[in-house]
This record gives sequence, C-alpha cells and structure tokens, in this order.
Amino acid sequence: MAKFLIIQTAFIGDVILSTPVIEKLKKEFPSCRIDFLLRKGNEGLFENHPFIHKLYIWNKKEKKYAGMLSILKEIRKEKYDYAINLQRFMATGVFTVFSGARTKIGFNKNPLSFFFTKRYQHIIDQTKVNVHEIDRNLLLLSDVVKNHERQMPGLYPSKSDYDQVPAGNYITISPTSVWFTKQYPAIYWIEMIKKVPINYTVYLLGGKTDFDSCELIKNESGSERVVNMAGKLSFLQSAAYMQSARMNYVNDSAPLHIASSMKAPVTAVFCSTSPNFGFGPLGENSRVVEVIPSPPCKPCGLHGYKACPLGHFKCADIEPSAILGDI
Repeated sequence: MAKFLIIQTAFIGDVILSTPVIEKLKKEFPSCRIDFLLRKGNEGLFENHPFIHKLYIWNKKEKKYAGMLSILKEIRKEKYDYAINLQRFMATGVFTVFSGARTKIGFNKNPLSFFFTKRYQHIIDQTKVNVHEIDRNLLLLSDVVKNHERQMPGLYPSKSDYDQVPAGNYITISPTSVWFTKQYPAIYWIEMIKKVPINYTVYLLGGKTDFDSCELIKNESGSERVVNMAGKLSFLQSAAYMQSARMNYVNDSAPLHIASSMKAPVTAVFCSTSPNFGFGPLGENSRVVEVIPSPPCKPCGLHGYKACPLGHFKCADIEPSAILGDI
C-alpha cells in the first residue's frame, strides 16, 4: 500500500485547490493511504472526508516551531513513500525535506527545493488563460500517476450538513474578502440585493469575522428576505448551501473555490485581480464579471491589497445588475 503525505498549510482556498491531488491519487491507487498536513482552522474542510486517513494540524499562531518539531516527529514515524508539497515557502520545505519520505516532490520556487527528489515549475502566466491552479498542482503528480486528465476539486458535506440546507428558492452572497481590493463594495451588494426577484431568499455567507459586514448589508438592504448566516455555518454546511442555491455570488476568494468543489452555480466578481492568474471558477454553470473597459492598472497584483494603490478603485465600478444577471 502506497503512503502519501500532502502538505498545504496556506489558506482555505489553497487547501480546496489541493483536493484534485487527493482525488487523482485515490483513483490511481485505490488502496493507498493519504494523510494531509494543514494549518489549524482549516481542518473542518476534511471532516468525514472519505479519502483522508489522518490530518496533521499545525498551529502557526501559537508555539509555531515547537508544533513543527512535534508534527515532524509524528510524520517521520510513518515512513511515507511520497511527500507532496503544494506550497512554495520555507516552512513547508522543512516539513518536506525532513519528512523521511522516500520521494519528496514540490515546486522549484520553494527555497529548499534543492533537496527535493523531484521539482516542478510553478508558472503564473496571464497569457496561458486555460491553465488553472489545479493544473499546476496536478503537475506534481506527473511521474506518479499515468492518467493526466484534469481532475476537479471536491468537498464532502455529510448528511447532517445537508440537513441544514433551507427549502425554497434562494441565492447566496459571500460579500467579503480578506483583501479590500478583492471585495466588491458593500454599497453595490446592497443595490444588487434590491434587484433580486421577490420570490428569492438571500443568504449572506462568511465566517465569524464577517458577521458585522454582512449585518450591515442586511440592514441597509431593507429586505426581510435577507438572512445573515455569517459565522453560523461550518465550511461544509456552507458548501451544502451553495450546492443547492439558484446562484452563488462571490469575490475572488475562498467561497469561489467552495462553489467549484461542489459544482455549484457561481458568479465570481474580480475587482483588482484577474481570472487569468488561474484562480477562476471551474463549474459548468459559472461566469466571471469584471469592469469593462478594464482600467490600465488592472490587475495590480496576484493578491489583493488593503487599499487601492492608486486610490480610485475603478476596477470595482461594476453595475450591480451586471453582477445579478438572470436568475
């Protein structure tokens, strides 16, 4: 039985975009064991996951390096056949190099990749519009699997997660983002909500830290059909909500990738960033909305900023009705 360790200790969206690697390995090696190292706070994504045997949960905020050493001791005992590192930072390089795995695989951008068994390029090129981050991740399996077809991401809500899903017609809006310049302005979300047909309920999704922002949108919309669910649902409950929604409206952020993992309908708003970086929606019923014409400063970077570098935020000047579309 082949034993695989997958390493991805970045944020929620990055973990979701690593799931095609899990799916591909399980298809190629049905009896294999797959363990996963992630950061504390993201473990809920893999609750009751059918293909994950063990989770290593690294608390990067408290006793970071003591935790690293403790986890490394556990990892080394397992004598993995493969350690597959999907991240490009030093700490995960340490986990990989000292994992004790027979074969160590990762991207050449990792500072410790010189010590890996196999290294692959991680290239973000806006001109290669059909290359997605999942394709870059699956590249790491080039010499491991025989079938190189694209594999979609996947999450697995339980029956109890689906039991939380409301009946009737509804849409979801995930209006926030960690980065200001990735976030379609609240005033526009409010205006869009006012245009939603009266037979739809609107559920606002997000984490606990998003509650106040969602509450503001709810109150300013003036509609009793808006329900603030921010901080009230787990990752997988949110995924179940999105799967059954008529449409899900998101920024360039983690909810976009949750929708992709559930093959859920999604409208993704890209303000300062671009889907050509390879982080766009993957479902058949998906669309991207951007400002037209695009300002010359867009995209201003791969990731968002706390404020528009030029102070005007013109990349967010998108008509709310264009976001809403036909539902």
